[in-house]
Amino acid sequence: MLRAICILMCLSAPGVAQDFFTLKGHGGPIMDIAVSPSGQIATASFDNAVGVWNGLEPIWFDGHEAAVTALEFLDNNLVFSGGDDFALRAWSLGDPEKTRIVGEHQAKITSIAISSEDVVATASWDATIGVWSPGGSVKFLEGHQQGVNDVAFSADGARLYSASTDGTVRIWDVEAGTQMQQLVSHGFGINELIVNEAEGWLAYGAVDGGTRMVDPDSGELIADFTLDRQPILAMAYDASSGQLGVGDGEGYIMVIDTRARAITRDFRAARNGPIWALAFSPDGANLHAGGIEDIVYSWPVATLDEHDAMAGGTRSFLENPDALPNGERQFKRKCSVCHTLTEGSARKAGPSLHGVFGRRAGTVPDYRYSDTLTGSTIVWSPETINGLFEEGPDHYIPGTKMPMQVIAKQTDRDDLIDFLRVATGAGEK
Repeated sequence: MLRAICILMCLSAPGVAQDFFTLKGHGGPIMDIAVSPSGQIATASFDNAVGVWNGLEPIWFDGHEAAVTALEFLDNNLVFSGGDDFALRAWSLGDPEKTRIVGEHQAKITSIAISSEDVVATASWDATIGVWSPGGSVKFLEGHQQGVNDVAFSADGARLYSASTDGTVRIWDVEAGTQMQQLVSHGFGINELIVNEAEGWLAYGAVDGGTRMVDPDSGELIADFTLDRQPILAMAYDASSGQLGVGDGEGYIMVIDTRARAITRDFRAARNGPIWALAFSPDGANLHAGGIEDIVYSWPVATLDEHDAMAGGTRSFLENPDALPNGERQFKRKCSVCHTLTEGSARKAGPSLHGVFGRRAGTVPDYRYSDTLTGSTIVWSPETINGLFEEGPDHYIPGTKMPMQVIAKQTDRDDLIDFLRVATGAGEK
């Protein structure tokens, strides 16, 4: 249902092309991709931002306080996002007054779905499903035993399907807010699902690599496309061609012809690291994908196997980690996704580390800090950096949006600090 025309849709969008292209500008891994009815691409990133791409140029929407993990267009003008900050946000491309925080879960939001009646559903690791009405009311559906990873509406919006870490797919009555049935019990966590009631199937992808198609009413197995790779992390469907794209943790994209019940392509899309995000262009000609890089890749499906894979190997997935000095290796694994070493924070999830020694926390001018670090009395030094990684950011600075991680060995912390002294311009110790 289109209620508004995006003021940008008259400008070219790469999502309608049948050529290979990339979208560059984010400062962290790509966590989700959504495509509007007109073909405009929205991207969610670990850098806490939503990018909406006008051709090859992004319009940035900042506001999330942690990684953005889920996106969905309502129409050509309004896109919803959810993130690790527990928040559901709505971004208006043509009217900033309509941009708002819709509400919050008690844990990260992992998926967003929108019904034919403009009802928004959110999956969350708090084990609930949020159902947000156009009028602003919300109800939370409870029943899953662990985090909910994905949600999808029936065509008429009356039913909602959910997939969970508890290994089940469940069906819910949206109006009543009650569970109708448990459709699947897989045995391993289920990460992704796609529903096509008109053609009589539901496809799901699981932690153990299970990729199956079942009857959406009975749960009876229709087809099994499981390969020897795991976990399944992304799915996308193009109704016009019947193509189902499946991305996994080992960097492959499998394309399934859902009508012929056959795998038509199996492409090594990333040299290192997972495929976290997939979306088809509206005509089904291109498949957009994202992973550990801060780049979106878009391949023509017809020539998928003829193209190179994502470069990868630049962050926590290192091709030859033993070749690096230990301090640099620690930085690549623990810090490089969020921080630059040069001046300027470059849309990263964290501030630049250039000149970090002797600097008071929360004072880099081009970075928007959480309230916890604004006005902090911490001054970064070998001692405070050591304490940060010895205790973990969540204990050393309670309330910070820094990822929870610890460097357990003192020698590793010492080597990291020695590396940072030189790399951030402080000089040798």
